[in-house]
Amino acid sequence: MAFRHKSVAVLIKDGVKNSNERLEFLGDAVLGSVVAELLFKLYPYKDEGFLTEMRSKIVSRANLNQLSRKLGFNEMIEFDARMISYPNKQGSLLGDAFEALVGAVYLDKGYTFTREFLLSRIIKPHVDIQTLEVTETNFKSRLIEWCQHNNKEISFVQVDNPEGESNKMFSVVAVVDGEECGLGRDFNKKSAEKIAAERACEFLKIFEE
Repeated sequence: MAFRHKSVAVLIKDGVKNSNERLEFLGDAVLGSVVAELLFKLYPYKDEGFLTEMRSKIVSRANLNQLSRKLGFNEMIEFDARMISYPNKQGSLLGDAFEALVGAVYLDKGYTFTREFLLSRIIKPHVDIQTLEVTETNFKSRLIEWCQHNNKEISFVQVDNPEGESNKMFSVVAVVDGEECGLGRDFNKKSAEKIAAERACEFLKIFEE
């Protein structure tokens, strides 16, 4: 289930499909918690802004996509083969599957096991935190510059949260020329905008330019 994309999902009940989207939602929260704790302990004298920026770098779609390829997840994901002809639709497919796997492990083994699994098998051997610390990844600025260069309108719009999601969470959509290109959610509005910008960059294939 963790590797089943919504493009090949089957409706099971009350409009819910048996895709990895629900697991992705759960995995996103678990991964964010594990990374936040790691950074809190790793950088005892850094402020909230720095920690938030570092967390964003580690859990960014670009980084999770890269991790997924390194771990061979791209060979396991079930998705509609027609998506190959539309690269823009593939943007966050790998990163979404990574988060869905985290959600599945959490449901099966619990938080403690998942935390150790992520730290010992994924983050420590495959994520160079020191390099990320000095890497500039301002996706919002990059998206705005791209839009200016290509004469496109860009705006970040706050939207209502999905039913059942905490009201403390901010949901922001990056809108380019009237098209919704990326959704970001976080407890901090600026962080939500950064996530939306990153996903818009993925959707628009700006990383490859």
